[in-house]
Amino acid sequence: MITVRAGTCTDVAGIARVHVGSWRTTYGGLIPADFLANLSYKQRESQWSRILCGEGSQEFVYVAADDTGQIVGFASGGPERSGHPLYKGELYCIYLLESCQRQGSGQQLFKAIVTNLVSEGFDSMLLWVLSANLGSGRFYEAMGGHATVTQDFELGGVTLQETGYGWLNLSN
Repeated sequence: MITVRAGTCTDVAGIARVHVGSWRTTYGGLIPADFLANLSYKQRESQWSRILCGEGSQEFVYVAADDTGQIVGFASGGPERSGHPLYKGELYCIYLLESCQRQGSGQQLFKAIVTNLVSEGFDSMLLWVLSANLGSGRFYEAMGGHATVTQDFELGGVTLQETGYGWLNLSN
């Protein structure tokens, strides 16, 4: 059984492990292999330490933990970062270890982020998905999102495309 709870400073190493591991299994063949090979647990720990242990971060994090307390997934969200006129909140990411995907944990994490956004006064939400990651796109469509915009970005020296999915009314 998976439990979803708010992330804490003590979760940094577990979140970093899931972050790197899920990128390597999810994005293999979609983004440059050398970029994936060079992902650093230490760098991700530093990133998540700033978010979870620092002062003043507006980002919130939820973790999915198994029966032993091992973190198997996480999600983060907060204010929309690009200044989009329609969307006020943003789901920054959801990542699960490959062995824990398609078992309902992603839905639980998604709902935790939406609940937190609504409680913080955000009535709409945007998120970005690598356009080539069709499974994620289908997941967000099943959760009620609509593909609204695409944009190019650079990663590892390669131009990729991402799709923005939006929810105009999170209260439904």
